[in-house]
Amino acid sequence: MTQSDSERAQQLVERDRRVVWHPYAPPQAEPLFAVDRVEGAEIHLTDGRTLVDGMSSWWSAIHGYRHPVIETAIKEQLERLPHIMFGGLTHEPAVRLCERLLEVAPRGLERVFLCDSGSIAVEVAIKVAFQYWLSRGRPERNRLLTVEGGYHGDTFATMAVCDPVNGMHDFFRGVLPDHRFAERPSCRFDEPFEEHHIADLAGKLERHRDEIAAVIVEPVVQGAGGMWFYSPAYLRRLRELCDEHDVLLVFDEIATGFGRTGEMFGADHADVSPDILSLGKSLTGGTMTLAATLVSERVSGTIAAGEPGALMHGPTYMGNPLACAAAHASLDLLETTPWRENVKRIENELREGLAPCSALPGVGDVRTLGAIGVVELEAPVDMKIVQPAFVEQGIWVRPFGKLVYLMPPFVTSSEQIGELTRGVEAVLRAHA
Repeated sequence: MTQSDSERAQQLVERDRRVVWHPYAPPQAEPLFAVDRVEGAEIHLTDGRTLVDGMSSWWSAIHGYRHPVIETAIKEQLERLPHIMFGGLTHEPAVRLCERLLEVAPRGLERVFLCDSGSIAVEVAIKVAFQYWLSRGRPERNRLLTVEGGYHGDTFATMAVCDPVNGMHDFFRGVLPDHRFAERPSCRFDEPFEEHHIADLAGKLERHRDEIAAVIVEPVVQGAGGMWFYSPAYLRRLRELCDEHDVLLVFDEIATGFGRTGEMFGADHADVSPDILSLGKSLTGGTMTLAATLVSERVSGTIAAGEPGALMHGPTYMGNPLACAAAHASLDLLETTPWRENVKRIENELREGLAPCSALPGVGDVRTLGAIGVVELEAPVDMKIVQPAFVEQGIWVRPFGKLVYLMPPFVTSSEQIGELTRGVEAVLRAHA
C-alpha cells in the first residue's frame, strides 16, 4: 500500500523528535512541520500543503528560494574549488568578495574578516574592539556599551550585549560578562530626534569612558530584541559622541544589511560609518552560511602595530569558496534587479494589510519599515496554538514573545503579501 503524504510527514516528525534538538525548543520540538521543497516565496510541506513564507528563513532568503543565478554560481564553483583552508592560502572568490563588500559598505571601512555566521561576525567585532585597546596599552577598556532592546547573537560574548531583562538570554546573566546598558532609543523612525532621546547613553558614555571599548548597536532597526525602528538621527549623534570620547562604534547589520530596511544598509539612512561593521544572514541570499566583519584601517592598523600583531581568530570554514560564490551571485542580483522598488511596494502593502490589526484586542502597536511588518501584542503568544493556526491559513509566520512579524523575500508578489497579512489578521482575531 502506498504511503500517503501526511503519513510520510508524520513519520519524519516522529523520527525528528527521537534524535534532533531544534533552536529555542525543548528536546522534542512542538509543533513541528516537515518540509519537502521550496521555490520562490513558497514552502511546500511534505504533507502536500503550500505556505507563503513570511520569514525569509530568519530574514536571509531575500531573493526567494532556489534562485537560478545563485544555484548556477554554486554549481560552477563546486566543480572548481569547493573548499580550502584560508590560513596561508587565498582564492579569487574570497578576495573579490571582500573587494565588493568594501565597495558597497559605508565609507571608511577598509578590511574584511570572513567568518561563519552572524553571531560569530559580532563575536569577531567584539574581539577586534578589545584587541584594539590592548594594542593601545589600555587593557582597562574592556567593557561594551549598548542599548536595551537589542539582540546580537547566541554565543557568550554576543549574549552579554543582548537585552539584559527581556531578551532571550536573561537567565544566563550570572555567567555572562557585565557590560553597560543605556535606554533604548525612544524616537521612532519617522519622528524628530531630540537630545533627550540619547541623554542616558551620553551620560553613561561620559561616566564610564575609561572602561568602554566600544558602543555596539543595530542601526535603525532593533531585530529579535524587539523589532523597534528608531530615528536615523540618533545614529548621527551617536557617531559624534563616540568621536568625542574616543570610543569605537560597532554596527551590527546582520538583520538590516542588504536592503531589508529599504537602503542597502541601516547605516545608509543616517549616512554614518562605524569603525566596525558586522554582516551576515542575507549575504548569500539565504543559501549558505557566511558572514563578515569589516573594520577601518585605523582599527586594523592599530592591532597590527601591537602585540601579537594579528587578530587571534580563525574559523575552519573561513572564506568558503562555495559560500563566496553564492554571495557574489546575491550581490549581482542586488545590482541588477529592482529590489528597492520591490521593498518599497512590500512596505506599502504590509502597512495597508496589517493596519486592521491595530483595532484588535491585545494589540499594542503595528509598525512597518522596508520589508518588515510588526504587530506587537500586549502579551506573549502561545506558539503551540498560533503556529498551527498560521499554517492552516497557508502562511509561515514564526512569532517570538509578544511580536508577530513579517520579513518576506523581496520577490514576494502583491497577492502573496495579501495572503500573509490577511492570515496574520485572521489568526490574531481568532486568538485575541
